[in-house]
Amino acid sequence: MKERAEIVETGVPLFYKAQIVIDQPAQKIFDFIANPANHSLMDGSGMVKSRIAGPEKLYLGAKFGMRMRYGIPYVIRNQVMEFQDQKVIAWRHLLRNVWRYELTALSPNSTLVVESWDGRKVLLKNWPTVKSSPKWVPYVMAKTLVKLKGLMQG
Repeated sequence: MKERAEIVETGVPLFYKAQIVIDQPAQKIFDFIANPANHSLMDGSGMVKSRIAGPEKLYLGAKFGMRMRYGIPYVIRNQVMEFQDQKVIAWRHLLRNVWRYELTALSPNSTLVVESWDGRKVLLKNWPTVKSSPKWVPYVMAKTLVKLKGLMQG
């Protein structure tokens, strides 16, 4: 059976969530997510290409740049807005989209990972990924979580 992540209905426009259980310790998963060089490996959208600037491990206030592609190549700069080791990491870019990962240890070797995308404060509501977000963002977040699980358990 093909692995699937659960898309969680929030009932809030421009706020989406997906979740999955990964059979690994929260610290191992968190450390992987906190390294922006890994973001292209787990990205389910196909947009994230590589890290071009920033630390190897993110921290509160850290800035990092990513090489992206959405039709055309571009660069995006992000800043970490929340950071609680093993539990929460969130970053946003200039348009104010926020990506957040929440990790809850279910046991020493099992972790619930919830990814959310918050576009409620986004500056350009007509940006293509924002306009298509109700159908696209939750789907690619679920793909991201499945890829993350494969990388962690593979």
